[in-house]
Amino acid sequence: VQLVESGGGLVQPGGSLRLSCAASGFTFGSYDMSWVRQAPGKGPEWVSTINSGGGSTYYADSVKGRFTISRDNAKNTLYLQMNSLKPEDTAVYYCATADGYDSSWLFGSWGQGTQVTVSS
Repeated sequence: VQLVESGGGLVQPGGSLRLSCAASGFTFGSYDMSWVRQAPGKGPEWVSTINSGGGSTYYADSVKGRFTISRDNAKNTLYLQMNSLKPEDTAVYYCATADGYDSSWLFGSWGQGTQVTVSS
């Protein structure tokens, strides 16, 4: 399993970024997928999950209405469109396989992460 994130960077508050996650080594279209972030000095925070077919999406309250998760199974790629970014969105963003839910999302394989910094 290989997951490679890209698209992070420095953006001003109110700006937008689109993250991508290229998947290989497994049947991407058979897996639910998630985005997870980790801010400096904090633990991992679940951001969003999309089911294998792309028809169901779930968001943390902190990003609902601002972030959109999507996927292209033909391209084995997961996306996260982030709008109206806030300084508190600053974190390393990881894509991960979502291996179920048991009072919280369970994650399997992770990518190496991409840094998102929101600052003026």
